Amino acid sequence: MIAVDEARRRILAALERLPAEQVSIAQAAGRVLAEDTRARVTKPPAAVSAMDGYAVRAADVAAAPARLAVAGVSPAGAAHAHDAPLEAGQAVRIFTGGLLPRGADSVVVQENTSREGASVTVRTPVARGRHVRPPGLDFAQGDAGPAAGQRLGPRRIALLAAMNLPWLKVVRRPRVAILGTGDEIAMPGDPLGTGRIAGSNSLALAAMVEQAGGEALLPGVARDDEASLRAVLKGARGADLLVVTGGMSVGEHDLVRKVLAGEGLALDFWKVAMRPGKPLAFGTLHGMAVMGFPGNPVSTLVCGHVFLRPAIARLLGCSEEDGREGEARLGCALAAND
Repeated sequence: MIAVDEARRRILAALERLPAEQVSIAQAAGRVLAEDTRARVTKPPAAVSAMDGYAVRAADVAAAPARLAVAGVSPAGAAHAHDAPLEAGQAVRIFTGGLLPRGADSVVVQENTSREGASVTVRTPVARGRHVRPPGLDFAQGDAGPAAGQRLGPRRIALLAAMNLPWLKVVRRPRVAILGTGDEIAMPGDPLGTGRIAGSNSLALAAMVEQAGGEALLPGVARDDEASLRAVLKGARGADLLVVTGGMSVGEHDLVRKVLAGEGLALDFWKVAMRPGKPLAFGTLHGMAVMGFPGNPVSTLVCGHVFLRPAIARLLGCSEEDGREGEARLGCALAAND
């Protein structure tokens, strides 16, 4: 029997990051970057207004009120920009995202102005650079973006899109085969005879795998006999990781370790000093990592959180912690093996 930390160390040491693949940014949500990214453009590419109002020269509105001639309009988008340079005593009506005319260096918000035909009165002084987004405020071409190992959520997807990156190199999703065992296990919705229960372990682990960024494979539920176990094992071929639930203890019907050994399993360890989850096994089978979880549903989920999620993160090369751990003190003493 080994400690939890040692068990996790051995599992992670046996795994390597999977190869990269290229995906559209529209399909990249939840994926893990396989390489660092850099901006292909500068944003904003030129000085633009951060507010609706009037583009002005700060020197013209250093004191208020100041009356200026409205020389034109600059809506958002370069196609509608005001081309002529701004002269002394002039203002240009501008909208959020509109390009600043040449010569303008500030924007006064429309709430602080009064429009009268072809002129506008600025009621408050405006400092140079006020309400202006200068070129490269967000990022410049070549600036570093999200890095390899980072998982892509809405915030990073938005940034990468703004950086004009239509394709991304991401780590291939780990294929995790989940094999349930037990004569008593039926799939939800199947007829339940005497002594049979609707199985939850495989589906719970599949949900955990998908949530962690993997691809869950469900080859089926094996009966408590060696031939059935071998048959269902064939459905796990090609997976990066195999998780078997149930049959890992020492009862007469706990056949999983025996069958796996007969198939060529190189066992690293069996039994971990934790409860629930003590009869956990780990090894490799023809290059595929194999985890054996106990069949109790609570044990299965605890083992999934403690060992399976970190294993998937390792296969993804994920550099970020996925979940939190803490320490707590028992409220009373427990007997041995309690």
